Amino acid sequence: MIAGDISLSSSTFSFHGDARLSASSTHHMGTPLASQSALPSQSAKLMKRLVVYSKRLSGLEESIRIRRERELRTSTTSKRRPPLRRGRVSPGLPVPDHIPRPSYVGTKLLPDIAKEHQIHDAEGLARLRAACELAARVVDYGGTLVRPSVTTNEIDKAVHQMIIDAGAYPSPLGYGGFPKSVCTSVNECMCHGIPDSRQLQDGDIINIDVTVYLNGYHGDTSKTFVCGNVSPAMKRLIKVTEECMHKGIDACQDGALFRKIGKKISDHAERFGFSVVDRFVGHGIGTVFHSEPLIYHHRNDKGGRMVEGQTFTIEPILTLGTTECITWEDNWTTLTADGSPAAQFEHTILITKTGAEILTKYEEVIESAEEKL
Repeated sequence: MIAGDISLSSSTFSFHGDARLSASSTHHMGTPLASQSALPSQSAKLMKRLVVYSKRLSGLEESIRIRRERELRTSTTSKRRPPLRRGRVSPGLPVPDHIPRPSYVGTKLLPDIAKEHQIHDAEGLARLRAACELAARVVDYGGTLVRPSVTTNEIDKAVHQMIIDAGAYPSPLGYGGFPKSVCTSVNECMCHGIPDSRQLQDGDIINIDVTVYLNGYHGDTSKTFVCGNVSPAMKRLIKVTEECMHKGIDACQDGALFRKIGKKISDHAERFGFSVVDRFVGHGIGTVFHSEPLIYHHRNDKGGRMVEGQTFTIEPILTLGTTECITWEDNWTTLTADGSPAAQFEHTILITKTGAEILTKYEEVIESAEEKL
């Protein structure tokens, strides 16, 4: 996101659409009905229209019912959980001099989004795979640390050490002035949470967003983890968010329209009454941290088709309530405006002729007892 999403706002950077009724649906429902003096053939057309209007009205009522249920769940959850508060942010951790740094390190200026789509030769793709595999291992390691009383600063420290031990650089560190090596977004934090001294509480959820820079390539991934005993509503939010990410990935292949990603994600999210955040998007990735194409996770009418060999991230954010957001004075930490929980998942993918390959994964090697002897 910054490690993952790119905010569509110039004031903050993002690492992910609100499921509103479309203007076209409203227009159709408001179309005047035919005159009562219509001929028989016109009467048949009128009846057909009425059936369509009835279905649309039924869909509207269902949408309203789902929204009300979600708002009720949100208000109940919010009463039980105090709002997120900033802890103490310690200085960023050092990186050994021998580890190569991305070009943006050393300046607090936010880099522009590169216009070039990133397609790699065989050597470049091998390096990208290695960076993505490392990122996948690191985020899973970070997830093992999640438990009550652990601070997000402790997670940052452990993740930082694993990254530099592998000879890689933590991509978020120094990106546009970001002070830490990983993003940790807790509860109502949509994304770009800065690790601090706050202890995780029983019932929290936390997204850990990891990007590593290894051998000149960035690998980017994130997952949302549970801390202790989490409410059924928040577990459902996490499950559906991960499913939405995979729905978006399933829509990808050479020649496919980019907007199919947002449609598949929105369709699935709306089935369960969740909203897709439209402020933050996925992005091209490789030698450059963030480039075109920008990947919209909400329903949209953007043009453009995927090309075999492209690499980019898909990283939807879903909420239990509103998709409106507020950003803290640090210009990074972005929360839901109503305090409702948010969840996010992210993979870096490669477009192939027949689909998409997930790069941010790894094979578990389990040694048998005989092999260990």
